[in-house]
Amino acid sequence: MKKPSFLNNHIYHIYNRGVEKRNIFLDDHDYFQFIHNLYEFNDVNPVSKLKNSIFQSTEVERENNKNEREPLVEILAFVLMPNHYHLLLRQLVDDGISRFLQKIGTGFTMSFNQKYDRVGCLFQGRFKAVLVEEESHLLYLPMYIHLNPIKISGGSTSGDWEFLKNYRWSSLHDYIGKKNFPSVISKEFLLDTLGSSKEYQEELKSWLKKDNNFKDIIDEIK
Repeated sequence: MKKPSFLNNHIYHIYNRGVEKRNIFLDDHDYFQFIHNLYEFNDVNPVSKLKNSIFQSTEVERENNKNEREPLVEILAFVLMPNHYHLLLRQLVDDGISRFLQKIGTGFTMSFNQKYDRVGCLFQGRFKAVLVEEESHLLYLPMYIHLNPIKISGGSTSGDWEFLKNYRWSSLHDYIGKKNFPSVISKEFLLDTLGSSKEYQEELKSWLKKDNNFKDIIDEIK
């Protein structure tokens, strides 16, 4: 895939997976660590000391710290799957996406390798990036990202909504009015596009009721 030229105030769908399709999240701590990195590394300023858990600072402290930070990107939506991730990002400063993803890739790989006593690359090459150009694409992508976990639900389509509501490793909860990782994302822009939390929740449920095989639709990375 051709590397895009990242432009400020433009939105990009970013994704990558583990090398050789290996799992990159092996326990809850790994998921928390990556989400902590999403918050901690989203800053023009260097990180002086990486904490081990996003919960080592309170939500109030993180919200207060937002005023002292200079973000590289807006994280509009995300999902973490056992062997890959999806991010919807809007670049705020020159080269912001590249700098942010370099921090994420290096930082998470170092902590993962140290924890599991391994060496070498963790991710399968450079992250993939797709510029969001069409409004219809912007409406579709958040749902695509938030519906991604249904391919590991192991249940019927009728039970997928309950599975999604209990899958913590995405920004879905924060978009449907249930605080999960609110300091990590900027949801105002998408809510202006997608409607209220209740409207977005109903739209997702509507998608699940359609006669489509969503596990195939969201299977571009596995």
